[in-house]
Amino acid sequence: QVQLVESGGGLVQAGGSLRLSCAASGRTFSCCAMGWFRQAPGKERELVATISWSGAGTYYADSVEGRFTISRDNAKNTVYLQMDSLKPEDTAVYYCAGAPDWAGVVTRTREYKYWGQGTQVTVSY
Repeated sequence: QVQLVESGGGLVQAGGSLRLSCAASGRTFSCCAMGWFRQAPGKERELVATISWSGAGTYYADSVEGRFTISRDNAKNTVYLQMDSLKPEDTAVYYCAGAPDWAGVVTRTREYKYWGQGTQVTVSY
């Protein structure tokens, strides 16, 4: 089992930046492909970005490509999501998740078995 705890959410004005962190404990963190998801009120949870276990491979949703950067530090058991040029439509609860059976980039939500509790990101006009 891997326990995930997100932090770094908050309120920011449009155009601003936030850096989310996801600290992992339990099973060896480097085993897992990791991802960030988000869910806005009344909408389905959507994939934002993913990263392979080594950190060499990444994937971004079109809506965040060029503005968000996912990274990981396996020595610190932490994955990050740097969010720049934030827009009001980025407002959502952000979740990190781990896919324990995969080493590469994972875009299928069903492969993610471990989930954090989420952190709220609110972007004002």
